[in-house]
Amino acid sequence: MHHTTRDNPYQHGLGRTSANHLPLTPLGFLDRSAQVHPEGIAVVHGSTTQTWAQTRERAYRLASALIQRGVQRGDTVAILAPNTPAMLEAHLGIPLCGAVINAINCRLDAEGIAFILCHGEARILMVDSEFAALAAQAVAGLDHPPLVVAIHDAGLPAQSAFGVLDYEALLAEGDSTFEGLWPEDEWDPIALNYTSGTTGDPKGVVPSHRGAYLMSLLQMTDWAMPRRPVYLWTLPMFHANGWCFTWAITAAAGTHVCLRKVTAKAIFEAIAAHGVDHFCAAPTVLAMLANAPAHERIALPRPVRVLTAGSPPPAAILQAIAAMGFDVDHVYGITEVSGTPVSCVRQPGWAALPEAGRAQLQARQGMRAAALEQLRVLHPETLQPVPADGVTAGEIMLRGNTVMKGYLKNPGATAKAFADGWFHTGDIAVLHPDGYVQITDRSKDVIISGGENISSVEVEDVLHRHTAVLLAAVVAQPDERWGEVPCAFVELKPDAVGSVSAEELIDFCRSHLARFKCPRQIVFETLPRTATGKIQKFRLREIAGSREAITQLAQLPAEPAA
Repeated sequence: MHHTTRDNPYQHGLGRTSANHLPLTPLGFLDRSAQVHPEGIAVVHGSTTQTWAQTRERAYRLASALIQRGVQRGDTVAILAPNTPAMLEAHLGIPLCGAVINAINCRLDAEGIAFILCHGEARILMVDSEFAALAAQAVAGLDHPPLVVAIHDAGLPAQSAFGVLDYEALLAEGDSTFEGLWPEDEWDPIALNYTSGTTGDPKGVVPSHRGAYLMSLLQMTDWAMPRRPVYLWTLPMFHANGWCFTWAITAAAGTHVCLRKVTAKAIFEAIAAHGVDHFCAAPTVLAMLANAPAHERIALPRPVRVLTAGSPPPAAILQAIAAMGFDVDHVYGITEVSGTPVSCVRQPGWAALPEAGRAQLQARQGMRAAALEQLRVLHPETLQPVPADGVTAGEIMLRGNTVMKGYLKNPGATAKAFADGWFHTGDIAVLHPDGYVQITDRSKDVIISGGENISSVEVEDVLHRHTAVLLAAVVAQPDERWGEVPCAFVELKPDAVGSVSAEELIDFCRSHLARFKCPRQIVFETLPRTATGKIQKFRLREIAGSREAITQLAQLPAEPAA
């Protein structure tokens, strides 16, 4: 049958205009919430509260003041602060002046912060007074130091500030009628988030306005959040922009309840005092709540929903938490996708299962959210899908619009991460018959301690600098409080045996690394090797008592040791 070429009417007169096509960005969420709920409580911090109208004014003042201070579109503005109102305002105001927000992990050491400030080329650094000394040390060695703004928290005792300008004075310089410098293209960068790679220097992940917008809406829909939730900030806002909840809670016109220090007592008190109904937390925080002494606990006045990511919480903790009234959902994400677009969606039949069976199902990472386009477990070399047998291991690979633009100034790492048109997560997983994904190992050898990534290679590099060390291998060791901590296996040089103690090596690490990255235990022994001389880390994990060790041993082909 012959088809004649016809003119397609959909190709004419239906073009993009400023009426029907605008760059996607989370920046508009703030205006909407301030317009609809001007007197609604936007921020709670200790005994102080702030409305949405006030929060909008402060964010626009910040944006205006930054431009007056010379910040241009595409410049980096960094902030070193815990979960405070200023940290939230930075997530709104910095992108509103066309700049890129670089929220820095305040658990890092001065050397790590200096690297980030230098690599990210921060024009301005805003510093909470608690971290003044740390910031001063970080900035001291820089050839082109940023302008430093000191943030004073009224809830803290007076501390010596570090900075040429006060944060409130900076805001006072701004114009509250400023309309914002909005992205010209939704592909413009909105943030710069450094993640621990497998080498010492972290990589700068760059999400777009488009990706942050979509992830914010994804978090609201995938978690089925109600209107105007009351959200407690236990997850650090510096951690992938708080998984985009900085913008998602703003979109929902919810209340951001700030928390400087995460303790069980502070969480229970905040829930009781402020009507908290949602928070995100590493499994370590759940363990903290489950193990809280009776005098710190306050019975929950309402059910509280929790998202937890990282290594799944032990069944005993899930059970204890559920008995208190916490409703926990297990999710999976990575900084490179701006949040947690994979979740262990609970099925109706699970509730009837015995406790152990239910906990086993809920420990899996799960399925993609509706707004993540593709999730696959593929063979890392052939890119063929693994069978859904719950046994055959492959690598989790993702495709979607919340995936980062790439790594800043690192085209090699970006190309490797996006090889063959997939984002390679580096997480090794199996696919179950029901289509749920479960991580069995991390190919990056990254230790996740208290929700923060520690590169085992970075710690090994420091140990190898010690003159007595021949070989060092670092693996995760289970820890009741942090989930995992680094454990180092060290083989000393033959002439150095007995000349150095574990304490000395730990002190040596502390002089070169942030404290949380240092090994908690040093084991002196000859490291097990394969026939080709490769260190058998899976055997070390078994010795360290790692939960993944047994699974990994079962999957590996036998290889004769040297």
